[in-house]
Amino acid sequence: MSVNKVILVGNLGKDPELRYTPSGAAVATFSLATSERFKDRSGELQERTEWHNIVTWRNLAEICGKYLHKGKQVYIEGRIQTRSYDDRDGNKKYITEIVADQMQMLGRVGDEGAAPRAEPRQNQSRPQTARESGSQPDYDSEPPFNPDDDIPF
Repeated sequence: MSVNKVILVGNLGKDPELRYTPSGAAVATFSLATSERFKDRSGELQERTEWHNIVTWRNLAEICGKYLHKGKQVYIEGRIQTRSYDDRDGNKKYITEIVADQMQMLGRVGDEGAAPRAEPRQNQSRPQTARESGSQPDYDSEPPFNPDDDIPF
């Protein structure tokens, strides 16, 4: 048995970029910053920020493109995926990304940057979430990014 599960809470580094594959599937990409605070050996408070490349598909991509923006805090669940692509000069590049299948906007409605719910709640005791429907497409058969891009994000 193996598990590939990622849970992140962080802030968007830029507005999502919404694109469509040749077959019409929506794909949204954005960067997410998570920060860790700790004291170094001298007792000074330090902060380390890690940047994550996030990819969402179909309905979840549409929701992210509509409601998310730079600085917005979100909860993301998904899986880690590493893939390769060739840049404009033919050099092989590798990228590690989080393919998200669940997203929850954090903050209260009325807070700066808070958006209205992306979906109506069906069970009031559950937090508001948006889930991906269907399986993820295979990158070899349906590339989500322009191969002429140096960096797909």
